[in-house]
Amino acid sequence: MAEPRTRIAFRGGGFVLGNRRWAPWIAFVIIIAGWEAASLSGLLPALFMPAPHEVIAALRDLVNSGKLGNHIGASLYRVLVGWALGTSCGLVAGFAMGVFSMARAAGLPVVAALFPIPKIALLPLLILWFGIGEPSKVATIALGVFFPTVVSTFSAVDAVPRNLIRMAQSFGLGMPDILRKVVWPGALPGILAGFRISSSIALILLVSAEMIGTQVGIGAFILGAGNLMQTDQLVAGVVLLSILGLAISFLLSLAEKTLLRWR
Repeated sequence: MAEPRTRIAFRGGGFVLGNRRWAPWIAFVIIIAGWEAASLSGLLPALFMPAPHEVIAALRDLVNSGKLGNHIGASLYRVLVGWALGTSCGLVAGFAMGVFSMARAAGLPVVAALFPIPKIALLPLLILWFGIGEPSKVATIALGVFFPTVVSTFSAVDAVPRNLIRMAQSFGLGMPDILRKVVWPGALPGILAGFRISSSIALILLVSAEMIGTQVGIGAFILGAGNLMQTDQLVAGVVLLSILGLAISFLLSLAEKTLLRWR
């Protein structure tokens, strides 16, 4: 007598990411509600950590005074120009190091030697070279973005399966076609992941650079509020940075959905 067949449930769905759009909103609500409750109960003194409603009031004052647009506009210009310069140069260098052995042999020791240096420590030197204006701040951000982009691009190119490249060669594809149709698509997920890291580094360097010789910008606003012990405005500046980071992350997510539709 044949044994009854049992149906085995499909277990591969655990690797498919589900859509949980409500999860981040719930997390933000819980954090802000806990923060407000701790402030109202006196666990968080207003001098050290203002309540959320006080931070919102500081943001509203910034909007009404017209200073918000000036600070965000100056910071956006610096971070976008610096990130674009550092990323474009890093892509070229990292791709060359991943493809050509000579570029890899010459570039890896240089990257290993210069990458650990805190780029904000070079800002005084860059000020001597480019002046105290915008070029030195843009150069600081570009230099800080360049090295992580090189590392992520080189690692992503180097991780492309060799059997795919050999298969393309067996079909008679030339080097330009292999780079465009095999290496570039295979390395793109790792490169885009590196963009998330480099964008965060760009924001960190932006704030540090704007605290030296700058009157306009989110970093200068935070520094001024801290010097005057205006903690509500200081936290408001930090919130602006967080919103800017979320906006950049959203744009990168859109780029991933567009460029990686083949996955």
